[in-house]
Amino acid sequence: MMGKKRAEGRLKFHVKLQKADRLKNNYIGIQMNKEENEKRLARLKNIVLSMPEQPGSYQYYDRDGATIYVGKAKNLKRRVSSYFHKEVDRFKTKVLVSKIWDISYTVVNSEEDALLLENSLIKQYNPRYNVLLKDGKTYPSIVVTNETFPRIFKTRHINKRYGTYYGPFPHITAMYNVLELIKKIYKPRSCQLPITQEGVKLKRYKPCLEYHIHNCEGCCIGKQSWADYQENIRQAKEILKGNTRELSKWIYDKMMKCAEELKFEEAEMLKQRYLLLQEFVSKSEVVSHTITDVDVFTITDNDNNKNAYINYIHVKNGTVNQSFTYEYKRKLNESDEDLLNLAIPEIRERFHSEAKEIIVPFEMNWKIKDAQFFIPQRGDKKHLLEISQMNGKQYKFDRLKQAEKLNPEQKQTRLMKELQQLLGMEKLPYQIECFDNSNISGTDAVAGCIVYKGMKPSRKDYRKYNIKTVVGPDDYASMQEVVRRRYSRMVEEKQPLPDLIITDGGKGQMDVVREVTEGELHLPIPIAGLAKDDRHRTNELLFGFPPKTVAVDVKSELFKVLTQIQDEVHRYAITFHRDKRSKHALHSELDDIKGIGPKSKDALLKAFKSVKRMKEASRDELVKAIGESKTDILIKYWEKESEK
Repeated sequence: MMGKKRAEGRLKFHVKLQKADRLKNNYIGIQMNKEENEKRLARLKNIVLSMPEQPGSYQYYDRDGATIYVGKAKNLKRRVSSYFHKEVDRFKTKVLVSKIWDISYTVVNSEEDALLLENSLIKQYNPRYNVLLKDGKTYPSIVVTNETFPRIFKTRHINKRYGTYYGPFPHITAMYNVLELIKKIYKPRSCQLPITQEGVKLKRYKPCLEYHIHNCEGCCIGKQSWADYQENIRQAKEILKGNTRELSKWIYDKMMKCAEELKFEEAEMLKQRYLLLQEFVSKSEVVSHTITDVDVFTITDNDNNKNAYINYIHVKNGTVNQSFTYEYKRKLNESDEDLLNLAIPEIRERFHSEAKEIIVPFEMNWKIKDAQFFIPQRGDKKHLLEISQMNGKQYKFDRLKQAEKLNPEQKQTRLMKELQQLLGMEKLPYQIECFDNSNISGTDAVAGCIVYKGMKPSRKDYRKYNIKTVVGPDDYASMQEVVRRRYSRMVEEKQPLPDLIITDGGKGQMDVVREVTEGELHLPIPIAGLAKDDRHRTNELLFGFPPKTVAVDVKSELFKVLTQIQDEVHRYAITFHRDKRSKHALHSELDDIKGIGPKSKDALLKAFKSVKRMKEASRDELVKAIGESKTDILIKYWEKESEK
């Protein structure tokens, strides 16, 4: 026995020693990590001290030598030192600093060069902590080939030696509209034959189907001269450049000249071209033609501020040439200005824009080479800025709808979070309950309780209540009775209580419900109220004690759901009240007689029309209507009733 105890004692001692060793090793590891981290920070600060106070770009590397962040600065030393000598409030930035093991930098001559260098380095390395452009697609362009008889078609492969490229076009429909216009007006060839002027002279080619259906002028067989074909291609290029107004004027002047020279067939052809071009221009013109070459950029944040939507519009000669919205993902809680600084050169490069004027919604600290920023206050340019902002908001709305369509729970969670934030609730309002009374001057008084779970009706949890203790039309007392019965039973049965109670009424209804839940049952359930205006329309949401109006847009999706809850409890309570009232109104004395069923009742009412006539009728007449056995039941019941 003693030996067993000694063995147990030795075992316990060894366990304690092992624990002590583990703690010691962990402590040494922590100390080593702290020392290593201090050495790392000291080394990085020394690098920063030697950095120049000039514009440039800087790169952060992790332990493995991979680029994790690329930035730009007007003053390299001041900007990079802010990461190590200032207290960083943002968590993501702290994480970034903890992963930096080395720094490199490149000095440039100007701010513009720093901006362009940062943009190219981000594209090259795709760092983990930099802003991420969530659009990685390629867009088609329109190419005019460098052939004797050039062709015009769409392509996604760019080879400058092959031809002249226009675009890219983010909207495929817009690109096809332009191609269709050029096809209708100028009818360029679509065949892939290497047609030459010598081959045309030697008649080496034969016309294809496109010529026979009048979609080609037949340049391969000499029906259209090389000079005429080149002139058509020149005009088509002007359309692709966006110079539609000058081209329209040129075609109009030539048409009038041909008419004066009595060349009516040529004038008619030019007229058709002019009308087609005018129709195309009228669909896309949005501002004055005095705006010749302008880029417009606006930014719209999403609800959680994680992503941002940057809309780009290019206007040339009063016509919108390009319009697209890009989605950017924030990595270090970058400001709107930082995102625009990054996006503007990238988008301009993608769309080959050389506009000298860039319209933006706010002041920009950085500059773009050969371009100036402009913040319009009024006029057509202000209208352009508003159009861009509207497009960004619409894109945000479309993305949200698309995501919610694919994942319906996302919408419900968003609405619950929005309601939680508005009301300042600690818990997400998953289960919402709403009550309503219904009576006519106190008669047939009933109440209904509906339950919403996850912003959707849970009809299996709906409950109907007959008012038992209240006499007369007292809505407040009826509400208290229903609430008391509802939550007393839920507490007794240990059912989960609601996260929010919504009353169909204002301060009065909220107070009487609070008297029961908090005063009697001691249940801390939040209570909200939906109040109506003079026209009996729900116009405000009340919350708190004393109740205060919550600032919620009556046109918002959340308010629509709340009014839907209110309408649902109205419908439920009124339907129950109507059923009860109808049942009471159609009640007959015959319904209380056991043994007289619906068929017998219908036969008696058909024969005698009323209970009074039934009582006055003879036994034979009753037997004739319902038979002897039923007649005996009926007579026996009436005899008992007369004795009472």
